[in-house]
Amino acid sequence: MGKKNRSSPSPSSTPKLKETNGFSLMNHDLLQNILSRLPATSFASAAGVSKAWNAACTRILSRPKLSSAISLNPSPLVALQEVFGKVMSEPIRPHFAIASFGRRFDFKDVLLFMVKKLGSKTPMVLSSVSGIIGRDALTHEFKEVKWTNDNIDDEVSTNTGIVLTVGYVPGLKVDAIPLLGQKMVPQGSMIDEFVKDIRSYTSSVSGCTSPLAIIMIGDSNVNQKPIVEKLDYAMPMETIIVGEERGQFMYRSGNDVRNVSGNLKHSSDAVALVFARDRNKAHGIGDIEFHFALSNGVSAIGPKLKAASVRVKGSESVTWLTARREGQQEILDGQHMLDDINNEMENHMECVDLYIGVTRRRNCSVGSDKPRLMTTLALHGVVGGDEEYLYVDDVGIKTGDCFQFYHSDPKTALPSCRNVSSTLRNLKLDWDSKSFLSKRAVVNAIDKKEAFGGFIFTCLGRGESFFGDLNVDSAPFLENFPGVPLAGIFCGGEIGRGYTSLTAHGGKEEGSALCHLHVYSTVYLVMSYTPAEH
Repeated sequence: MGKKNRSSPSPSSTPKLKETNGFSLMNHDLLQNILSRLPATSFASAAGVSKAWNAACTRILSRPKLSSAISLNPSPLVALQEVFGKVMSEPIRPHFAIASFGRRFDFKDVLLFMVKKLGSKTPMVLSSVSGIIGRDALTHEFKEVKWTNDNIDDEVSTNTGIVLTVGYVPGLKVDAIPLLGQKMVPQGSMIDEFVKDIRSYTSSVSGCTSPLAIIMIGDSNVNQKPIVEKLDYAMPMETIIVGEERGQFMYRSGNDVRNVSGNLKHSSDAVALVFARDRNKAHGIGDIEFHFALSNGVSAIGPKLKAASVRVKGSESVTWLTARREGQQEILDGQHMLDDINNEMENHMECVDLYIGVTRRRNCSVGSDKPRLMTTLALHGVVGGDEEYLYVDDVGIKTGDCFQFYHSDPKTALPSCRNVSSTLRNLKLDWDSKSFLSKRAVVNAIDKKEAFGGFIFTCLGRGESFFGDLNVDSAPFLENFPGVPLAGIFCGGEIGRGYTSLTAHGGKEEGSALCHLHVYSTVYLVMSYTPAEH
């Protein structure tokens, strides 16, 4: 046999020679620069071109990313297109999406649009809200927009905004897990299943049963207090829980088995967007952390009281109370209690919203777990009072429970916001000092721990009408993390459970009783990233 001629290429090798022309001859920096400018959809396509391009795309998205925008366009479809155009204008791989909007949006239309754009496996939570917070998709102006329901004309003209947030969180797993209600099954049993589902999902992806954080939306027609109490019992102190207590929502899970929205057998009483560590985190990926802070907006007033008699009007979920002052035997009716508060407020009671904070000491458990005594502070809105009873929202109060009146108070809320700003500033300083003391000889900007996104959940009673100024609730985040994406909503009841030093209000309204369902508050969730050591 003759020797093969090595000087001439074989037909099969010719295409490989051609492949070395054009884009493949670019150096890594130039290729990465071009790919980093692509919108998300084109970026996803580019990642499939070759191994080299995929590696370049992976380098570009080596850090977590939050992308968020709002639109106030009066056309729901155009508003959706605007926020998606902005949020997906840069490289991002959607690990979760949250959309909150006014009443003129149709849930199913929004969900179909999002599934088409982001894919059916991306977990999503949609909610109808009282206002939105974020940067405008077109003008980039930061806005807090709260809608009023004073008349029909206002509702038609103003309930048209949307805020969309898409998150990429390498090193974490995220999914939407619903609390499914059934007519013939006690709520307590379904809450137990909800907690078990969260634990089971977290264990399956991380190897432990404790998620890092939960963003939760509760149904406005379902009492969320027992749900949050069981989550508080079941989750370690490190798990942060934030969200809206009384909302309207729709969700989509990455697991089709959980997607039962519209199912006649089940109702969705709440949904939890669960963030858990990924046990299979790729080498070189750093750590994501969640940080909690709270601005309080209520002040205690009047003496401490003890419930003397308790009745419940079940059809309206209203509790009727009489009470005694601590250490006294005289029974006070509703009118007597309200007159005392009005006198202490110098006849300005009609200018505020009034609540009672009830210290509840209850045994709590999930399934066959050992019961534990939990002490919490439950806030109930005051409906009214007469010469027989004080009337308050919701149920769960027992004879002998201690309580105190609280009222909405901007004079408490404003310094509380300043405290949050101060604690966030101290958090940044702590990050900087730890970077300085790092074992590395040189700490580059990209090696430092930093915030990459945040969420705020603020009471619909706050905002400009409460403070007399714009963007007061957003200011603590904007001042400390300029340029970092922030999204938020105005809520009907704020869920906020966290035990970190960032709890500017301490999470406490009375002694050792912890409150996790707030009123007239703003709850802050800051997301940070620490790069892996090389």
